[in-house]
Amino acid sequence: MSLAGKTAIVTGSNSGIGLGVAEELARAGADVVLNSYTDTDDDHALAERIAKDHGVTARYIQADLSKGDQARALVEKAGRCDILVNNAGIQHVASIEEFPTEKWDAIIAIMLTSAFHTTAAALPMMRDAGWGRIVNIASAHGLRASPYKGAYVAAKHGVVGFTKVTALETAKEPITANAVCPGYVLTPLVESQIPDTMKKYDMDRETALNEVILTRQPSREFATTEQLGGTVVFLCSDAAAQITGTTISVDGGWTAM
Repeated sequence: MSLAGKTAIVTGSNSGIGLGVAEELARAGADVVLNSYTDTDDDHALAERIAKDHGVTARYIQADLSKGDQARALVEKAGRCDILVNNAGIQHVASIEEFPTEKWDAIIAIMLTSAFHTTAAALPMMRDAGWGRIVNIASAHGLRASPYKGAYVAAKHGVVGFTKVTALETAKEPITANAVCPGYVLTPLVESQIPDTMKKYDMDRETALNEVILTRQPSREFATTEQLGGTVVFLCSDAAAQITGTTISVDGGWTAM
């Protein structure tokens, strides 16, 4: 599954799932563009480390994806986009009547509207190159709902629908669009929440995982960022050339229930 010679843009990729995806794409030989809303020495050092580890070109480009012009500028600054992975996301939990309007607007902008802008900017490049892969990181919440996550669920359902439209508009071209739907993934953010859960419920780690955090995931195991990255690499490979407009769940059986 060599992706040598391809350039991949991964939004929201200086940590968590996005970083894991960027690492696996680089491992497969793709040049990568990392992104987040910050612009620190650590961000650029991360790109330098990936380039050194995998023998590819890696760059960090700052963009605030809540702003459509910056989302499009990210792709334009990259100069080339064979693979686009829309991953950037945030979360806020509240009931509908108490959900802050500014939080709703930010979640929809960063997780759904930005995917429209980056895709619109990337498709002409893919058509010029005669090849392209778009992978949108949705969620099990793109297929199922949970209370108090109205904006997140709405955005992820929107991502799944937008993926299908993108696939239909490119169906006769060597371009595919698919959505990956993770369940619970062991990211640094989730790892940091485990001790608080243990304390809140007076449980040891294993009990807190099995009886609180992973109750919806029948495998009772987290997916890993490496597994998510491997799924994206597969969707970018020739083996997946006829896979388009669909969702792939990496959720330990969550959406089978």
